[in-house]
Amino acid sequence: MLEKKKQPSLAQLLENKLPKHLLSTLPHVADFVGDIGIVEIPSKLERYKNVIGEAILQTNKNLQTVLAKAGAVSGPYRLREFTAIGGVPKTETVHSEYGCRFHVDVARAYFSPRLSHEHDRIASLVQEGESVVDLFAGVGPFAVMIAKRRQTARVYAVDINPEAIALLKKNIRLNRVYGKVHPILGDARQVVSSRLADVADRVIMNLPETAIEFVDAGCRALKPEGGILHFYSFTTASHSLENIKNVFVEAVEKNGRKVDQFLYCRSVRETAPHEHQVVLDARIL
Repeated sequence: MLEKKKQPSLAQLLENKLPKHLLSTLPHVADFVGDIGIVEIPSKLERYKNVIGEAILQTNKNLQTVLAKAGAVSGPYRLREFTAIGGVPKTETVHSEYGCRFHVDVARAYFSPRLSHEHDRIASLVQEGESVVDLFAGVGPFAVMIAKRRQTARVYAVDINPEAIALLKKNIRLNRVYGKVHPILGDARQVVSSRLADVADRVIMNLPETAIEFVDAGCRALKPEGGILHFYSFTTASHSLENIKNVFVEAVEKNGRKVDQFLYCRSVRETAPHEHQVVLDARIL
């Protein structure tokens, strides 16, 4: 039997194209969104970024495009700039996870494949007949997956970014959950105040940079008897998970509610050295 030829590593492909002392600085982590690979190129490798991009394509035959991050996530729409460094210069693709497919444009609407486990975990917690409000829905990874899993669940998916809502509507059709996911364009606080007060058994708050500023909207969306809040934030070396829990409890109490119990608290991904995105699942009364 012929032995299958081993795929060369990125460093092996580039060993004759980069100075030897730079091979150790090659990116070791990539995000894969559909057929797009996204990497961070260290400043020392900037002049070699296109050579690196083409080599990444050679090591990942399912990719059509390699993008380099060209800035941090910023602004109210949580967007990042990218530079195409290999393959087809595009930012739009179709991404699959846990039986769902999503139209994604990484330059126009926020999406993180590193949260796929969270999308699956939250969807598995939702019960039939529940009413769910996703306050920062993006292209719909939580909302669509919930609707696919639970025939009688109703999901209100809110986002302030019109491009995200346009992609969400495409994803509702693509996954055949029309009538179960209700896309709403607007500011989360204003939408809850005008349309979604007292309707939710469960609220998803995946806006870790500033979710604490919207705890009032999350509390108001919950039914009078209470429900579950899935709250996302960031920990740092000086701001621990316990600190976040304390700040969250205080914010809930300021809005006339009470944290009855934390059901689940943990890191969901590392975002930088000594920084993690974390989730608090809390039963609110």
